[in-house]
Amino acid sequence: MASKPALRIGLIGDGGISRAVREALGAGPRVVGILARCPREGLDEDLRVETVDDLLARKPDVVVECAGHEAVRCYGAQVLRAGLPLMIVSTGALADADLAVVLGAAAEEGSAQLILASGAMAGIEGLSAARLGGLDRVRYVGRKPALAWRGTPAEQLLDLAAIAEPQVFFRGHAREAALAYPKNSNVAATVALAGIGFDLTEVELVADPTIATNVHELRFEGADGSFEVRIAGAPSAANPKTSALTAHSIVRLLHGMAAPIVI
Repeated sequence: MASKPALRIGLIGDGGISRAVREALGAGPRVVGILARCPREGLDEDLRVETVDDLLARKPDVVVECAGHEAVRCYGAQVLRAGLPLMIVSTGALADADLAVVLGAAAEEGSAQLILASGAMAGIEGLSAARLGGLDRVRYVGRKPALAWRGTPAEQLLDLAAIAEPQVFFRGHAREAALAYPKNSNVAATVALAGIGFDLTEVELVADPTIATNVHELRFEGADGSFEVRIAGAPSAANPKTSALTAHSIVRLLHGMAAPIVI
């Protein structure tokens, strides 16, 4: 039996997540192009492309977004209309209801799929399965070291360098969280998309000077029972606002696309 050709991957972004994905891919899947507005030192010039058209010309089997909400807005529809599956980690971009409609229509037009990586949160498959039975309540709490919230609106609410105890600075729903904290609330968005939606999913964000890792707590209940998931994910070495697990969730999906046995 002939071996299956290696999966060809196009990447959008050259930041910490993108580089962690490339490091973790191992043998098999192959990166054929990287679209990066501001490439970092060391990026192979043979891989760098200037436009999404150039990326598509490399004939990837799948395109993976690792660059933030704006990248989903700028490039997502074009990739999907071209008939290529688009895997995104910046799921919070879908809190923009208009964008979600545009991407859904583009996916239908191109007979392609928009694939949402589970990112830093465990239990997403269980939550999605429980939705089929019927969910009554979903609640997500995101705790990060206080200084990991620098560069977000939390700085206007708290003296992040001075607090000595955990401080809740946001309570609301997932749509509000994803729009207000786009670089920090992709997990909340993923939970919402897997469960009961942006406007019903309860979210609490916490600056916690007593922890050194990113802690995610998910609680949901419904016809299938009640469930609690808590993980303490190590921050990415390249970007403390992101969990190291995020890149590995992408690689797991990519390996699954190429593997004869999938879990």
